[in-house]
Amino acid sequence: MNNPINFAHRGASAYCPENTIAAFAEAVRLGATGIETDIQRTKDGKLVCIHDESLLRTTGLNKLVCDTDYEELDALDAGSWFGAEFAGERIPTLERLLLLAAESNLVLNLELKNGVVLYPGMEAEIIAAVREAGLAERVVLSSFNHYSLALCKSLAPEIRTGILYMEGLYRPWAYAATLQADALHAYHYAVLPEWVREAAEHGVVYHPFTVNDEREMRRLIEAGVAGIITDYPDRLRDLLEAR
Repeated sequence: MNNPINFAHRGASAYCPENTIAAFAEAVRLGATGIETDIQRTKDGKLVCIHDESLLRTTGLNKLVCDTDYEELDALDAGSWFGAEFAGERIPTLERLLLLAAESNLVLNLELKNGVVLYPGMEAEIIAAVREAGLAERVVLSSFNHYSLALCKSLAPEIRTGILYMEGLYRPWAYAATLQADALHAYHYAVLPEWVREAAEHGVVYHPFTVNDEREMRRLIEAGVAGIITDYPDRLRDLLEAR
């Protein structure tokens, strides 16, 4: 049995401010083999890695990403909210993360945050950036916006897609086939071993989120999932190394 991909959720977000270069670099140091991050777009069209639509929680600026030009966003401190030692961390661009991945063997799970703000055309822009970086084979595009995922697959059949969902969907692998999706990014409680097996028989894999408890990690490893999304890549690394 192959080891599942160790996706660091927003980087090593248990130890560093989420979705920053510090978090991405620490994830690699802690044994992550993949990075999960969130992609949004600034007012002037720059693709950036940030989870919330608002900048308030992680930078203190009460403004939406989509209403902020990149020059203003790039001047914001995205680290101090987490700890004084991270003062001066910036919100990275997708381009910066792609460069980091190109210099390693990392798999990238890029979540399109287009459920609240739709960001028309963002799918094609992300795909173009991924192709230009030569990383089409090492990227999974995910979203809670399944219309967006269907569009991604039509634009780039060679890039994997993962359906994000919370509920216990009935026969989710059959639903995945309607989108030509490759993976199910399910909330981890919605993942049972028999579902993992049946999905695999239909060519669909599971990448559950966000798994921080070691017992739950073990359960999912034994179930045969293809990847695990976690805030603690070191915990998952240690479990995998002990197998």
